[in-house]
Amino acid sequence: MENLIKGSSELNKMFAAMQRTGAGLRRDFGEVENLQQSLPGARDFVKKAAQRIEEAILQDLTLVRPMAGILTPNYSKQGDGRDEFVLALSGAENFVRGNPLFAISLALRSNDETKIALIYSPIDDRLYYAEAGTGAFAYQAFHSSRINVSNLSQPHDLTIGLGNCNTSSEFPAIGCRCTGCPALDLAWVAAGKFDGFVSEPLDYAEICAGELMVLEAGGEVSMDTELVATNKKWQR
Repeated sequence: MENLIKGSSELNKMFAAMQRTGAGLRRDFGEVENLQQSLPGARDFVKKAAQRIEEAILQDLTLVRPMAGILTPNYSKQGDGRDEFVLALSGAENFVRGNPLFAISLALRSNDETKIALIYSPIDDRLYYAEAGTGAFAYQAFHSSRINVSNLSQPHDLTIGLGNCNTSSEFPAIGCRCTGCPALDLAWVAAGKFDGFVSEPLDYAEICAGELMVLEAGGEVSMDTELVATNKKWQR
């Protein structure tokens, strides 16, 4: 298979699996927009769509590393104890409401270290990706470009993403955004669109890819009582 993006053949196979699933998600998104008068119906539809995502991508990934384990918010499988795929649909509640801010987050971990990370926004067909030790990149319209965290540090210049909008009062001098899609929030920190991201602890499947991406883009991530990703210039 000819490589679509800069990186290993495994990275490209993982991206190909995401692209195939993304095409179906775009169709699903058109359908869910017609269900806005019935939120229970929309939630049920999106839940089934998320299950189809897992099934479709994981079927493809078994061809990449057949003995790898699986971790998703809803499902886990023990593998060979060395490799593990970590998958999540981030921003599912946005999807339910016909909001395009959602993404597929996919990572490959080997020996307890994340080696490959991809965050794919299917509606605008934009991919953020990283491999350990090689940097972080954005890909759209058949073009890859390297991304880096911002170098801003003055509070009046900063924009940070929040996992909970109610915490915005903690940052009175800083611009705050609450997107509802933590995977994209982390990708945007890596790309310099946000200067930081603060959230209550999240399911690791949703943030695994974003963690590597921020690190490879020159930022830092801490996960203690809360998740904090920054450009190293701004400190929580």
